[in-house]
Amino acid sequence: MKRKMIRGNILAYAVLVIISIIWLFPFVGLVLQSFRGEYGGMVNYLIPKQFSLDNYKFLFGPDCKFVRWYLNTLVIAVFVAIITTVVVICVSYALSRMRFKGRKLLMNSWLVLGMFPGFLTMICLYFLLKLLGLTQEGAVPGLILISVASSGMGYYVCKGYFDTIPKSLDEAAIIDGASRAQILWKMTIPLSKPIIIYTALVAFMAPWCDYIFASYVAFGFSDSYNVAVAMTRWVWTNDYQGYFTRFCAGGILVAIPVTALFMALQKYYVEGVTGGAVKG
Repeated sequence: MKRKMIRGNILAYAVLVIISIIWLFPFVGLVLQSFRGEYGGMVNYLIPKQFSLDNYKFLFGPDCKFVRWYLNTLVIAVFVAIITTVVVICVSYALSRMRFKGRKLLMNSWLVLGMFPGFLTMICLYFLLKLLGLTQEGAVPGLILISVASSGMGYYVCKGYFDTIPKSLDEAAIIDGASRAQILWKMTIPLSKPIIIYTALVAFMAPWCDYIFASYVAFGFSDSYNVAVAMTRWVWTNDYQGYFTRFCAGGILVAIPVTALFMALQKYYVEGVTGGAVKG
């Protein structure tokens, strides 16, 4: 029995190592190509013959708007993460702790609406934003508005986490004279750190990786592009060969914040997901 367990463990680890190598290979190639100092075209070898920082210098140089695009993306993601987290917490707390007429109908309606792809409303949203002056030059605040407008519909995971917190704590606080707002900010939120971090990370990721709607709203105005739209325009140029290594360098810089956040907050992220899935 012990030999079978050892053989099983060896086989499992071998499979995991092979899967890890396959999974990491594209990322290693991306990093190596971003430091390639030869001509920027695609080649049939992985390790560069000459390492250089020219691709990164180009991104931060005067001939490229990468810094502007990066800041656009960062501003959108930060504002969306903060506002969405506040809205989701308030909506989830109200649905978890309060009982009012039409509560279940409201929850079910939001769940049904959430099943429809968001891009079905792109045309209507574009015309609405255009009337408000929030397209092209105003694409950044427009994208923030659209991202946070329906954020309350993503209540279900956060509500599930709030359901795990004993209601007896709220009842004791009410007896002591605390208001609903005081209970939320002074009791519930300190006990809900994992789900708050989970909500903020998910909200941050959505605009950080957004391409479809961002390209639609900022169409034709390069100063309002985010990094996904701008780098895709590089791929579409006739000089794709020349922008290949620059594209790789930009991809590395885009991946750094998200990777750092997940590595630093992985523990809370997992706790938030598992805790919010306990109850519905």
